Amino acid sequence: MTDEPTELPPSLLPYESWLEEAQRQVAMRAFAHVAEHGLPGEHHFYLTFRTDYPGVHIPSRLSAQYPEEMTIVLQHQFWDLKVDEDEVLTVGLSFSGIPATLVIPSGAIVGFADPHVRFGLRMQPRPFEDEMLDEAEADEIGTEETAEEPPPAASETPQVVSLDAFRRRTTPKE
Repeated sequence: MTDEPTELPPSLLPYESWLEEAQRQVAMRAFAHVAEHGLPGEHHFYLTFRTDYPGVHIPSRLSAQYPEEMTIVLQHQFWDLKVDEDEVLTVGLSFSGIPATLVIPSGAIVGFADPHVRFGLRMQPRPFEDEMLDEAEADEIGTEETAEEPPPAASETPQVVSLDAFRRRTTPKE
């Protein structure tokens, strides 16, 4: 008997990509539920996505500030949340008091969390060739709010959100 670990054969089934798609579906179903019924109780979402992913439409000032990845919070002040049949999320948010519409294909999502119930998912972006929106479709979505904006003032600094405010406090039992 040897102590050498036996090497598993390579899988001929794409389990990893199936798991990634299942996680992406959980996030999209949560968004669709909230779009239809609103956020229940204290639930709120953190959504992390690739800003450089094909089909993502955000204001140019946000693209400049977050050239690769961005996290948004859907809690109190968002509007027009929609999930279409092509799994594209559209949501209105305000950044430094300026309203904007964000368009996020599900393939761009790399993180989803609901801190209220300590639930979170991490995934890789879907390969680009699976998620191409042609320019006509992008124009139909309605991105007038995401038109070119002036760059932020030099004195404007990025805001860092501390997650400590959202964590449950536990008191030591004596």
